Amino acid sequence: MTGVSPLRIAFAGTPEFAAVALQALLDSDHEVVVVLSQPDRPAGRGRQPQASAVKQTALAAGVEVWQPEHLKDEATHQQLAGYEADVMVVVAYGLLLPEPVLSIPRLGCLNIHASLLPRWRGAAPIHRAVMAGDKQTGICIMQMDAGLDTGAVLHRREIPIPNNVTSGELHDELAELGAAGLLETLAGLISGTIEATPQAEEGANYAHKLKKSEALLDFSNTSVQLHQQIMAFNPWPVAQTTFDNQQLRIWRSELPDPAISSTAAPGTVIEINADGVLVATGDGVLRLLQIQRPGKKPAAASDVARGMQLMDKVLG
Repeated sequence: MTGVSPLRIAFAGTPEFAAVALQALLDSDHEVVVVLSQPDRPAGRGRQPQASAVKQTALAAGVEVWQPEHLKDEATHQQLAGYEADVMVVVAYGLLLPEPVLSIPRLGCLNIHASLLPRWRGAAPIHRAVMAGDKQTGICIMQMDAGLDTGAVLHRREIPIPNNVTSGELHDELAELGAAGLLETLAGLISGTIEATPQAEEGANYAHKLKKSEALLDFSNTSVQLHQQIMAFNPWPVAQTTFDNQQLRIWRSELPDPAISSTAAPGTVIEINADGVLVATGDGVLRLLQIQRPGKKPAAASDVARGMQLMDKVLG
């Protein structure tokens, strides 16, 4: 950051996606004066309180961590103002920032959003993009306002979405892209060379938070719809179907050669080979690549199908 005056930064975030951006700030010349993260939540089999990825990253760097339940009261606003941050960076924090908070830092509040705004506003933009079959996505660095992901865009970077990428894989790529974009945006704010572009309302969609109930596969849907659902819900909540009263989690799939067809009932296993398991769908065939049985680790779909003798059986 030669020639650029470092900023005092308040950072608010919770999951791993945000921790990547926080680490980039910690590795830069900027000064992270405080980190806000959601309170520790029960996790794992023991349901013990667990620190968020952001909290762990901050503590490892010796940065003060603050975990308020909300940011609504005047005392909280005064405490935040006391850090005298030039800018607040918000990444997947999980708490709403009321209007008084947005104006506390002199440069306002910036947000890293994993979508080409206004395409997907809201909680799950990565998963919704994969599930919708979008051909591209990206990150936007946004000047936050009182709306939900409606602020003017300061920085935008696009990447393609390959047919066989999972939400988890896309998440990791976008996290790195967002962190790099954040540093570029901060440099542009300092130098005065960056311009804010207001969002259009046309083309805006709301990326609803994922529900476990959405993960159940309906093989009467098209092969493309099923494939997008499977890839979108990896690594959570993981697409699933049933056979013989067992829940089967489907981690990966692919669209086979369009020439392969079937007249079997949707959900019927029509072929098991080294490449995977072919299952009839509402309009053709889908190849399952990775399946997980209850209490087992994910395994090659062909191995699981042979072990369960799924040939000619109907899933779901």
